[in-house]
Amino acid sequence: MMTFVNAKINIGLQIVRRREDGYHDLQTVFYPVGKYAGTPSNPEPFCDMLEVTPSSEEGMRFLFTGNRMKCEEKDNLVCRAARLFMKHTGDRLLRQESGRGIEVRLDKHIPDGAGMGGGSADASFVLRALNSMLPEDDRLNDDSLATLALGLGADCPFFIYNRPMYGAGVGEKLTDIRLDLSGYWLLVVKPDVYVSTRDAFAGVVPRPGNIDLRSLPGIPVTEWEGLVKNDFEDSIFPRYPQLREIKERLISSGALYASMSGSGSSLYGIFANRRDAETSRSEFEGEATIEGVYLLKL
Repeated sequence: MMTFVNAKINIGLQIVRRREDGYHDLQTVFYPVGKYAGTPSNPEPFCDMLEVTPSSEEGMRFLFTGNRMKCEEKDNLVCRAARLFMKHTGDRLLRQESGRGIEVRLDKHIPDGAGMGGGSADASFVLRALNSMLPEDDRLNDDSLATLALGLGADCPFFIYNRPMYGAGVGEKLTDIRLDLSGYWLLVVKPDVYVSTRDAFAGVVPRPGNIDLRSLPGIPVTEWEGLVKNDFEDSIFPRYPQLREIKERLISSGALYASMSGSGSSLYGIFANRRDAETSRSEFEGEATIEGVYLLKL
């Protein structure tokens, strides 16, 4: 079966407490985005293409194309997700399928290190795909699948549900939020900067959030700027001034709201109309320090 794997943005990201286990409690809104960038007349993929099929070869086989992934297979979330699911469900899947093994193909387009959850999304979609191959009575429900996904990463449970959600804890405590950005345009700018999650968290100073992000559906997008914050920006922008500059340029070019997504390094702007978004895109395209510029309709 072929599946199209979308990305996400964080709308607000508040680091509220450092826990005794060394992790941090946060508050954020996850919003799924994709699956095509560009314009309706000239679309380009902003998603990963995942295909999971039975194989005549014993065991699991992984084939990767598209963007190069900068990790060994043992550390690759797709490989880890497939092995985790097979370990959790035993041989039920292989008994169901006619082949002796499973083949996983991934054609990757979502940029790595962008704070848009590409790797987490791939892992969760692998779990979903394998789960759908089980007999209906044996399938895990979404909550059980999300619990399994948490063992792969804090962002992974969100992609099991894959709809706008408020996240707390390390991001795994998820509740639905009625936030609908349909009709807006999203411009994503990915510079040639890599910010490790470890370094991002090392620089944050936990503090109570300045607003309850669950109230976002009742606040117009035009009022988000200056109110809805990503706390990582306070520590990352001084170290990488070009990220602050990109955000400021998005705002000055007409974005109603701009932010870094996750721990970076991508920045996004939400625009009221396609014209302003395309004008802003043209200002970034071709710059040597920009890896990619993506225009998506929400």
